[in-house]
Amino acid sequence: MAKSAPWIGYAVAALGVIVDQATKAWALGPFALHEKGRVAVTPFLDLVMVWNRGVSYGLFQQESELGRWLLTAIGFGGGLLFAWWLWSTRGLLAALSLGLIMAGAISNAIDRVIHGAVADLFLFYAGGFEWYVFNLADTWIVAGVIGLVLAWLLERPQIATET
Repeated sequence: MAKSAPWIGYAVAALGVIVDQATKAWALGPFALHEKGRVAVTPFLDLVMVWNRGVSYGLFQQESELGRWLLTAIGFGGGLLFAWWLWSTRGLLAALSLGLIMAGAISNAIDRVIHGAVADLFLFYAGGFEWYVFNLADTWIVAGVIGLVLAWLLERPQIATET
């Protein structure tokens, strides 16, 4: 499994980009979410169209073209960095996690190229509390980071210490 782990991670990355981009294309195209406003899906989840010109949680909003392309370059650069890291990864959980992070970074960067901003669609809420609006790529990144922490805890080589 160790030698195939990177390829599994790359496959996860490709699939993640495809699923995220397809979801956004559906929401922006046939579903026309931007024309509908807020659409209730469940008692705790709505669909809503928000253009994020910043990074996670709407931080570092960029209204200029320079800012847009800088965030785009960071997204693609991050994707390449994680692809490089993935190449030397042997643990399956770490490979899956890196693939998810790559997918999220690259898919959000694709949004910036195509739309000038990242399309965010999902809003979780409970009572009066609303979480930030996000997309599947954001979910891939969060899941990937959690997976990397778990991989570090579970897959790292055990270091023998002499006493």
